[in-house]
Amino acid sequence: MTSIWRRAVLSEYFILYLSVAWFAALTPITPGFATAENLGNIFSSMLPLLVVAIGQTVVLITGGIDLSVTSTIALASTVGALLTTRKEGAGPALAAIAVMLGIGIAIGAVNGLAIHSLRMPPFIVTLATMMFFSGFAIWLTASRNIHELPQAFTRIGRGLDGGIALTLIVAVAVHVILTRSILGRWLYAIGRNVRTALVSGVLVSRTTIAAYTISGVCAAVASILYTGRLETGSPVLGQRILLDVIGATVIGGASLFGGRGKVLWTVFGVLFMTLVDNSLNLLGLSNFAVLMAKGFVILGAALLDTARRRYV
Repeated sequence: MTSIWRRAVLSEYFILYLSVAWFAALTPITPGFATAENLGNIFSSMLPLLVVAIGQTVVLITGGIDLSVTSTIALASTVGALLTTRKEGAGPALAAIAVMLGIGIAIGAVNGLAIHSLRMPPFIVTLATMMFFSGFAIWLTASRNIHELPQAFTRIGRGLDGGIALTLIVAVAVHVILTRSILGRWLYAIGRNVRTALVSGVLVSRTTIAAYTISGVCAAVASILYTGRLETGSPVLGQRILLDVIGATVIGGASLFGGRGKVLWTVFGVLFMTLVDNSLNLLGLSNFAVLMAKGFVILGAALLDTARRRYV
């Protein structure tokens, strides 16, 4: 690897440069890609995905993974919709939002407790909770979508103002945690070497639970945005974004091996994945072709992660 290529790969802004290059290359051959309307769609699509990916970043920093985020989104969406359907006013909407956040906290805490207390691999624990809570959401609604949600609830996800505000709150809060708090230092310490962290006095159990709880809360916030935008509570909401979430965080710079990750990197990763998804759909490719392309992107992200580890 040449020194120039090494510097490019290790740069914090490598994925941003890649996003710009992708946009420049696809604009001439993709009808409507660079229009103001489509750029607005790209930005709107980024917001909920970014929120989920930020939570996933926190978990990846510890060396774990959270596959249950999609089931958290689905369950929070259905419960929130059931609590607000055909009920007008801010009261029911605020109560539903509080319950949705509570669901995220509960699922995240369960994941963290099981992983630490039972010494089980994060992949297995979160896969199990993903399957259980996805099935529970479908059972709860008998596989039906829930409509007639009040405007007090849906305007949060429909309007850019509400979506931007919630996303900024999450991004700034997690950035502060990772860069300005003891918890942030402990998260990175666990990801680098959990045994060394334990000997150094890091509260591994509480930090692990906190990481998965943050991920659960982020998934619940994303559920609020998705449900409001679609004006529908769905038991399969978010089912197709898991690859996008993991791909965006890893290609952004969070390491699958733990110890690396920043909110800014995740922003770049989400931007790139959203540009790829949007451009390929505008080109009229089938869902199968889009999935294949995303698979190559995620494979490239994993290879990039390995290269970064080798040369850091």
